Parts: sequence; C-alpha cells; structure tokens
Amino acid sequence: MVSRRAGRVLLVDLAGRALLLHGGDPARPGMHWWFTPGGGLEAGESPTQAAARELFEETGLRVDPAELSASIRHEQAEFSYNGRAYVQTQDFFLFRVADWQVDTAGMDAEEQLTITEHRWWSAAEIEASDELIYPADLAALLRSQEP
Repeated sequence: MVSRRAGRVLLVDLAGRALLLHGGDPARPGMHWWFTPGGGLEAGESPTQAAARELFEETGLRVDPAELSASIRHEQAEFSYNGRAYVQTQDFFLFRVADWQVDTAGMDAEEQLTITEHRWWSAAEIEASDELIYPADLAALLRSQEP
C-alpha cells in the first residue's frame, strides 16, 4: 500500500458552490467520480503548497499558499488508483473566488487523460446526486463553511 500526504482545495464561489473535477481510473474504465482539486505532496512541499500547486495545475487559478485558509479538514482516505492501493492523509483548505473560468492548460499528461470535466456544485446538488462524489460528506463540509 502506498502511503502519501495530500493537499486539497475547497474552491467556493460567491453563490456558495464548490468546484469539482470529474475523473476516472485508467485501470477501471467506466469508474468515474467527482472530487475537489488537489493532490499529493512533492518533495519538500507542505500541504498548503501542494494544494496551491495542484489548484493551478488543475484549474489555472494561481494562489499564494498563504492565501489558503487554515485546514478545514484533516482526514485519512483509502482508495485504489491505476492498480495501486493508497492510504492518503489529506488536508482540505478553503479558498473563495468571485468567479473563475477553469483553464486546464496546466494539467499534466495523466490529468489530461483522466480528468474529463469540471462543474460548480451547490450543497443541495451534491446531496441530490447519485454520482460518486468525494469526500462522501462534501455537502455538509460545504455548508459548514457558509459565511
């Protein structure tokens, strides 16, 4: 099992909606889910640095790591991806934007292959959806961050 740390961003617009990415697993065609921007730490990175880097790569939004909130969630998740089992300790950071048009030009080759779309979701839309959305309690997390 691969153990890693990750930083993720709960990117929220003025309407209180969260930006989610839709992707899949190359080893399991047909297996897709929605998730927040973010990913694993590179050597020497903090969770906030990784979250800011991944946010730029996946959405084109460049933020200074210091602009991200304190961690709003610290959790451990177990999952498999591309034939490997992972245990991931991850922190979620809140960042609010007035509006943002996603630019995927910074995605690496694997992200370009596996991330197929993006969408802004309200907590109610997340709760009403029958699609896989991670984390599973994202609607409650989003509501807990309402101003």
